[in-house]
Formats: sequence, structure tokens, C-alpha cells
Amino acid sequence: MALSVSRAMSKGIVITVPVLVLTVSVAAVFLFFLLSSLSSCSCPPPSDTPVSNARSFDICVSDSSRGNVPLSTRKEDVEWVKDQIHANGLHMHENVLRKGINPRTRAQQLEDLRQFKGISHYEGPESDNHTAFPCPGELLVEEHHSNYGEPWAGGRDVFEFLAQAIQLRPESQVLEIGCGTLRVGLHFIRHLNPKHFHCLERDELSLMAALRYELPAQGLLHKRPLIVKGDDMDFSKFGSGIMYDLIYASAVFLHMPDKLVWTGLERLASKLKPYDGRIFVSHNIKFCSRLGGEECTKRLTSLGLEYLGKHTHDSLLFNHYEIWFEFRRSKA
Repeated sequence: MALSVSRAMSKGIVITVPVLVLTVSVAAVFLFFLLSSLSSCSCPPPSDTPVSNARSFDICVSDSSRGNVPLSTRKEDVEWVKDQIHANGLHMHENVLRKGINPRTRAQQLEDLRQFKGISHYEGPESDNHTAFPCPGELLVEEHHSNYGEPWAGGRDVFEFLAQAIQLRPESQVLEIGCGTLRVGLHFIRHLNPKHFHCLERDELSLMAALRYELPAQGLLHKRPLIVKGDDMDFSKFGSGIMYDLIYASAVFLHMPDKLVWTGLERLASKLKPYDGRIFVSHNIKFCSRLGGEECTKRLTSLGLEYLGKHTHDSLLFNHYEIWFEFRRSKA
């Protein structure tokens, strides 16, 4: 023992037992935190992989309060539904009167609501004392779900495509131009952090449906989306310091004068995150093509924007696909 100690001292190295124990303890603590950080999320890292028109993809939201929540419908999800239908021997039938089921149109349902007020309801002075946020009958029977040229379920298709395109995260900042009754927006609001979904919409009835029915009915009031009424591409009410990960317009620009669209792009270019942020426009970009390819490119370049390409995305539930045009900010 004395020999080994003398050799260590001759080399200028002295290791005592307390130091050795402390060193091992520190290493163990460091290893614990390292393993904890590596296992906290199983989400795939963001990548620059081009957007595909495939129906299925795998994205999750890293949120300790909700776990990893898939944003898309996966192949195994579709197979599960098919198995459930097969296992229960289910088939589509004509929707006719049967025990416990009384099929009605929305107009008939609204008339019943006005006449009978539901099976159980308060009368007289008590009728206004038990409903925190009375909703018009037209909204309760969801007439606004028929305001679109395609089924209400198509909103989910739009959400899934855009969520994949930007690798949506809870902290992403999203702006929709023309969110209507939140057919698409509801899905973004559900997955984003509070106040991270913004919308500019001009139609008052659509806004009433969004605020008085859809958000309360979906349990999303706590998400506090910023929804602004306006029709002149004025984004000043959203704040000057906001930088968006995604700005999109679904079937909106084709109803606007070209001049107004360009005004909007000019105002939004500086609010889009450089390089990583995206603008998506659906259906067509006639505001650009009417100028001619070369002139359109020059106009976009002057705004600090560049055109990245055209994409298609298939619907999950009906025979339909959407066309999307992608832009990004090319310089800071």
C-alpha cells in the first residue's frame, strides 16, 4: 500500500476516497439528466423533406399535458375503422324513421327547436336564467356547415396537408386569411398553444358561427384565437412583432381583386419567418399568372418572396383533391 501511494505521489497524482465518491456521484447525476432529455419526446425532428401528396404521414405534437398527439390519419387508423365496421356487420341504409331515430332536415330541425324548444326546457322568466351563452337556432342546427362547396369534413384534409408541410408544433404561429366558420381553423386551434391561431374574416355571419357556436361547442374557448373582422387586408390588429410559421388562404384569393391580393402579400412578407415560414394558396394563383411568369417572379422577388411549387392532396373521406401553391420568404 505504501509502495503504491509513493508511486502515485511521485507522479504528482493523489486520489482520495472522498474525491472518488464525489466524482462518481456527479457522473451518475449527469447521465440521469442526459437520458431523461433524450427520452422526453419521440417526435421526429423537423426536416426539409419536400411535401408529398401521399395520404398518410407521421407527425406528433410534443406536449407533456397531452402526450404525443398524431396530427394525421395513418394507414393503421383507417384499417382499424374498416375492421370495426366489418366486425359489427355494418352497412349503409336509407335514413328513414325507425325506433328512437327521427330523421329531419336542418330546416325541420330548426322549426322543431323554435316550436318545442327541446324535450326539457325552462318556461317563463326562468328561460333566460340557465343558459350561459344563448345561441341562435340557426347555428345550433349547424346550417353554416352547408356554406361550402364541399363537405364540412374537408376542413380536416386541409389541416393535415398544411400541418405536414410546416411540421406543425404547439408553438407555431398560424394565420388564416378568410377562416369563415373555422372549418379548417378548429383543427389548428385544438393543437396550437393559446393565442397562436390568428384569422382575418370579413363575413359577419361566419364570424358569429365561429364565436357563438363552434368554439364553445368544441370546448376551445380557452385557446383564445385572435379572430378579426376585416376585408381590406389590414393585419395591424394582430400586432407588429408577430412572425408566422404559416400563412394560408383556402379558396379565398380567387374571390379577391388581384390588386388587393398583392397588397396583402406586401404587408405579410415581413411577417413571415425567413426561409422556414410558408405561404400556401389553394385552387389557383391567377393573381400571379395573369401578370405572366417573368413579371410575376419579379413582383414576388421585390417583396422578398419566392414560389416553391404546386402540390396536390387527396381527401380522406370523399373523392376530392386540393391544389396548393407554396411560397416562402427568400430573405430576412
